[in-house]
Amino acid sequence: MGKVSIQVIQVVCAVTWSLLAAGPIFGFAALKPILISEGVYSGLCPVDNGGNAGDGIPCSAQDLKLNMMFTVGAGTTNVVALLVGWVLDNYGIRACGFLGSGFLAAGALSLASGSSITVLDPYILGYVLLAIGGPFVFISSFPLANNFPAKSGTVLALLIGAFDTSSALFFFYRLMYQNWIPNLTLRKFFTCYLVVPLFIFVCQLFIMPRGSHKTLGAVQKMEIEGLDEDGNLPSGEDGSHIIPDEEERQSLVSGHSRQVGPVLSSSSRRRSMWENYVESKLEKKTKGVFGVMHGYPVRRQVNSPWFGIMLVFTVICMLRINYFVATIRSQEEYLLGDAAAAKRINSIFDIALPLGGVVSIPFIGLVLDHCSTLTALTSVVVISTTIGVLGLFPSFTPNLVGILCLVAYRPYYYTVVSDYCSKVFGFETFGTVYGLLMCISGLCNMGQNILDRLTHTKFKMNPTPINSVLVAITVVSGSVLLIFVSRESKHREEKIKQLKLLAETTDETETPQQPNATYGSL
Repeated sequence: MGKVSIQVIQVVCAVTWSLLAAGPIFGFAALKPILISEGVYSGLCPVDNGGNAGDGIPCSAQDLKLNMMFTVGAGTTNVVALLVGWVLDNYGIRACGFLGSGFLAAGALSLASGSSITVLDPYILGYVLLAIGGPFVFISSFPLANNFPAKSGTVLALLIGAFDTSSALFFFYRLMYQNWIPNLTLRKFFTCYLVVPLFIFVCQLFIMPRGSHKTLGAVQKMEIEGLDEDGNLPSGEDGSHIIPDEEERQSLVSGHSRQVGPVLSSSSRRRSMWENYVESKLEKKTKGVFGVMHGYPVRRQVNSPWFGIMLVFTVICMLRINYFVATIRSQEEYLLGDAAAAKRINSIFDIALPLGGVVSIPFIGLVLDHCSTLTALTSVVVISTTIGVLGLFPSFTPNLVGILCLVAYRPYYYTVVSDYCSKVFGFETFGTVYGLLMCISGLCNMGQNILDRLTHTKFKMNPTPINSVLVAITVVSGSVLLIFVSRESKHREEKIKQLKLLAETTDETETPQQPNATYGSL
């Protein structure tokens, strides 16, 4: 079998297991009715409690416990991102795949045997294990984008689309459980699910590349710059994907191109001519944001306002998204005052969540390719605020519009944050910085349980007070982020203009044979 055929099979396998295992835990809204029907945590309810598995309405204690199951799982998924990046960078794709398949198998066994396990909480444990296994098998697939350098963006889009669609796993389970196979219990479903980790294990053993592979930073660099980790063209490429015009490419290679502007971004190594060309274009497109923290030690990067302000905004956005996913049914029941309408909203959400990411992927690429970083961040803040405001109206239509916006916004938000980290902090430290950002956000996300408890007790199931506070904090943190980036962007643009003017002045006084160090070198 040829090399290309093996590479295609590797990508197909990765997309397949991402569809089934990357992020099924985010389909919790679809799984929750089954958990209630199966009597999970029903023992927490008073004997005379009216709401039980029969009518699908959990008592307060049961509802809180079920929501905690999702809260801990969602938080764990983000926390483990830092560990996954480290294992991938040091031990490669196969090691991550083996670990991921092991966690997924353990999680499925725990959930399947939940009714017979009394030592630990098998449901929270099982959900956490699924939450750990997902990132291990999903994030470690990113380096496969390097199998096809000219199509790396397409491969990454397929993987991300598969991740977003993976939340549909529990939706299809709910359809089968409620309509066709009513005896498809948790034990039977998760026993069958063991086929997925077995498939991943076999693929890692016989199909996936051996040894260490590209780092997450190298993948991100290939996606944004079209260059390898050393700043050179990928093997077999002639630069046409970066500079379509052949004459301009030849001018660049010969060192006579005037399109290479001065760059501010620093690096621990000498940049290639291609890298200088691309970075000068990126600095112009991002209005000076690209490269602002490149080349600095990780400690200095994470202690900078560029990291701290984005961290606060990311924490709030993640908290809002996951809080809504866990409590959508109860929120809509209170706001609409109609259990049937709330159930309809919940059903629409179950379908829209996996579809939203897939539909929005092409538009995400267009925005990031043609808009500045500040414009992308502004759109994230505006959309996030709009979704929050729509969720405050006690009316079906605004809530439905907000939900449809949310399912498209969720992957867009994560992509913009990732894009921001790579452009601001650089590719050499991307895995650590982005992983740390997600890790801290995941830990803070555990506070979702406090918000849920306040809604049940202090506010008598009214979600408006909590949502109002979260929207207000979103506006404040988002505004601070935009003001800071805008100010720094203008400052950097002025520096670039001054550097360009200095370079042009130097060009006029130097002979043609003297290379201008400002432009970089071969």
